[in-house]
Amino acid sequence: MSLPAGFLDELQSRLSLSQVVGRKVLWDNRKSNPARGDMWAPCPFHQEKTASFHVDDRKGFYYCFGCHAKGDAISFVRATENVDFIEAVRILAAEAGMAMPERDPQAQKRADRREQLTEVMEQAVRFFGLQLRSGAGEAARDYLTRRGLGEEMRARFELGFAPGGWRALWDHLTGKGVAPGMILACGLARESTKGGQPYDVFRGRIMFPIRDARGRCIAFGGRAMDPGDGAKYLNSPETELFDKSRTLYNLGPAREAAGKGQPLIVAEGYMDVIALVAKGFEAAVAPLGTAVTEHQLQRMWRMADEPLMALDGDRAGFNAALRVVDLALPLLEAGKSLRFVLMPEGQDPDDLLRAGGAPAMQALIDTALPMVELLWRRETEGRRFDSPERKAALERACREATARIRDATVRGFYERALKDLRWQLFNPRRGAPAAGARKGRWPPPESARPGTKSSLLVAADAAEAMRLREAVILAALLSCPDQVAAFEPQIERMACADPEHAALRDAILRHAHAGAGTLRARITGEIGEDPLEKLMRLPHVAISPPVRHPGDAERAALTLGEEFAKLTAIQGAEAELREAMEDIEARADETVTWRLRQAAEARNRAIRSQQEDRTEYEVSENGARLNREERAEFAALLERLGMGKPTR
Repeated sequence: MSLPAGFLDELQSRLSLSQVVGRKVLWDNRKSNPARGDMWAPCPFHQEKTASFHVDDRKGFYYCFGCHAKGDAISFVRATENVDFIEAVRILAAEAGMAMPERDPQAQKRADRREQLTEVMEQAVRFFGLQLRSGAGEAARDYLTRRGLGEEMRARFELGFAPGGWRALWDHLTGKGVAPGMILACGLARESTKGGQPYDVFRGRIMFPIRDARGRCIAFGGRAMDPGDGAKYLNSPETELFDKSRTLYNLGPAREAAGKGQPLIVAEGYMDVIALVAKGFEAAVAPLGTAVTEHQLQRMWRMADEPLMALDGDRAGFNAALRVVDLALPLLEAGKSLRFVLMPEGQDPDDLLRAGGAPAMQALIDTALPMVELLWRRETEGRRFDSPERKAALERACREATARIRDATVRGFYERALKDLRWQLFNPRRGAPAAGARKGRWPPPESARPGTKSSLLVAADAAEAMRLREAVILAALLSCPDQVAAFEPQIERMACADPEHAALRDAILRHAHAGAGTLRARITGEIGEDPLEKLMRLPHVAISPPVRHPGDAERAALTLGEEFAKLTAIQGAEAELREAMEDIEARADETVTWRLRQAAEARNRAIRSQQEDRTEYEVSENGARLNREERAEFAALLERLGMGKPTR
């Protein structure tokens, strides 16, 4: 069965090799680096105890240093499932949500045609390269030299020159026996609208071959040598080979460099990319004459978690960055975002590198702005917020922007970040005491009770208190896995700021339906034993009832109910405090005072223990209180030992 051209490329671009392999292996978490797609495990093809099987997720390639097995996702499925090529493709297509193409007797013909078109494009690459090295390309060579591109970089990027004649390339290719229809299909020539012969698309231009991820030339970009030319840059039209919305300039080499840890930098033009590579920033790409598309963005995220957008330092560059922000917002996921390298006014990466070299560029990369910062600048730059209506308009704009983020966790963090930025904008003297406080208008804070003065939760700040309570909740769930199902909604809403807590929470949710008997074993297998041991050794965790009495469902349910209630109450109280403080400048009256007092009291109530002491006591002859349950257990023990009943 012949598969349509591009089907396998699309299939492998949709799948993560680590997900495919992860069904058959247990990753070594100490050796693996998921953020970089660098995964290690014991080899599934031979018996071993050490992790010598390596998966490079970004390259889509695996290799075992023990048995030397190697390949991609298709070869892995073929080897582990013992199926042929087409069946392996069928398995992966089902996982990727792609329909297998019907048997098409014309598919092989189309694949052969693409190969023929690619060969024509390679002939054009050689022709343009020869022209650049000839006398006709002298002016183009001088221009490239002035731009800092010597012979080495020209050869590396296979730069060429299209002479100024109307049919120079056409005559060359037809003279080599290439059919006119193939030249037209490659987008190298156009039909004349006046009934004449076809003519070359590129004339009098420096030529930049555009290659796909597999290194095949699929298009060209051309820079005009004539300053009066109406189009400074011109790209090939879309063809059977070329879809500009899915392609990036320098894609293949950049993907390899990003896989080795280099930052992925997205510039605007060909010269910017070449200048970056020349200065050591080899993971550089550029869109092809249009704004960044969703397909290009998804391709970037398969190469790096946080691509750096290095756009020109003018208003057009800033507007282009904002368009990227709008495109990316709905697509954001945990760990997948963008950062923005803002060029100095009037400069692009090429200008900056020629003026200040690699250190100047690295300095900007080190201070790249997160997406939320650029979003904030768009909503606030050049505006005044000196009235309630303007402040309300800003809040509405921020909420509308964050509402577009589909990932609930990311959306929550964006909402909090923008709320903090609004607070700082409206309250520039945040650290100074409020005017009312100096006049004694605010009620004094409630004093800590004697029983809570030494409490870790009271001594810590709000963030630390939340972290400690999250630790108790996670330990309770591990000690009594039967309670996971009952509290699953609360677990999902628990926003863990501590990365270790977040990883453990996610593991508990992933294996929530595995059964109480295997939950901890599966979690240990996924994230290792060390995080669990570290959690259980924490002092406030070790003394919690579920940990002291593992498997006691009643104690675990009581503790979990209380801790989740406290987290909710504290979060609500903190939010109320922040909102009330935001209103101080606009309306510093008794209403705000009352809100602050109520919020503070609510937070104090949340921190206090909400469990009532349900223990039943008896009073002994000397007046001491005795736990009735413990006294009964002690009496039963003495009776079994034949020592009779204890006296009061």
